[in-house]
Amino acid sequence: MHRLAVLFGIFSCVLVARAETVLVLPFYNQSSSRSVDWIGESISEAVRESLVSGGVLALEREDRLEAFRRLSMQPNAELTRASIIKAGEALDASDIVYGDYQLTAPANPTPGGSRGVLRIGARIVNLKKFAQGPEMEESGPVEDLAILEARLSWQVLTALHARNTPAEDAFLRAQPGVRLDALEYYIRGLLAANPEQQRRFFMQAARLDPTYSQPCFQLGKSFWSRKDYRVAAGWLSRVHVGEPHYLEAQFFLGLCDYQTGDYKAAATCFDTVAASVPLNEVYNDLGAAQTRSDIGAAIESFRKALEGDNTDLDYRFNLGYAQWKAGQYEPAAESFRTVLQANPDDQDAAVMLDHAEHHEPPKPGSEGRERLKTNYEETAYRQLKAELGKSAP
Repeated sequence: MHRLAVLFGIFSCVLVARAETVLVLPFYNQSSSRSVDWIGESISEAVRESLVSGGVLALEREDRLEAFRRLSMQPNAELTRASIIKAGEALDASDIVYGDYQLTAPANPTPGGSRGVLRIGARIVNLKKFAQGPEMEESGPVEDLAILEARLSWQVLTALHARNTPAEDAFLRAQPGVRLDALEYYIRGLLAANPEQQRRFFMQAARLDPTYSQPCFQLGKSFWSRKDYRVAAGWLSRVHVGEPHYLEAQFFLGLCDYQTGDYKAAATCFDTVAASVPLNEVYNDLGAAQTRSDIGAAIESFRKALEGDNTDLDYRFNLGYAQWKAGQYEPAAESFRTVLQANPDDQDAAVMLDHAEHHEPPKPGSEGRERLKTNYEETAYRQLKAELGKSAP
């Protein structure tokens, strides 16, 4: 598995664009009411997350938004076939999932009754063959939106011939039954204009449905960005195994644990991520957590990170720092010299080189010099892994 991490550092820029990926567009609202525009984004996110869970390489929502921005396309606009294809080509997608929905209000509404019947239609277009896939449709009470999305997602997985698609009954049993109001607040959070608005919507979604992991993940990331590590850790720990973003949540939970001084817990989180997504950044942060308790393991983790990208000066510095703590002064000095050759202004490396050259052991207060990585590129890693799998003899 680590071979992929090494190759990721060398070939990702060349190969990622060639991996077969799926772009899921927001579904278009054909209803007369604009108040349900959020449903189109909800369907898109539900389908995309199911594809990812099923082992399909589905592009991130942020990638789609950036492509729309560059192409001057409105997220809620009805897209023509030409604009659909244009968006897919801009993101090197092999398949595009798109569709529409319509909410029909009840003829005689009653207090506490259904808000109406929702019909969802979906299509897939293959950009390699310019072939139109089958028409898919689901309909039912809008209150069952999460169920309708799950049924549609299973149809899309089947149409794309995903290798890990379970039987429909098993697939539906594994999907969380999220309340409609919690879904709405979550999606409105994604669509909100600023972080404060987002947090308010996510908080409300999590309050309405405490088992719903998606708002917990988003809140964890939001509080992480504010450096409120303890609060962030509380939210991230609510994203459990098998749920979307679990590994990414573990990565940021590890960073939070590290920042709050729980290095053992941080190492456990990073180790969990490295077992499935052996990114160089994950090995680097694992090594940083290990320096407090197992310096030998830390050296090995930093070496793995450096094998994946031997031009990264942070990995080189961290390896030298761990070697110095282990009393390996000559290798440590060589690591710091390499850093300074590339960046003569690195004052920390200059100080550490002096310590290593004079064989000065660590003193109280010399902890915490490790350099962490906070970027997490799971999607790019899985794209590369798929491309390598295709080209393997």
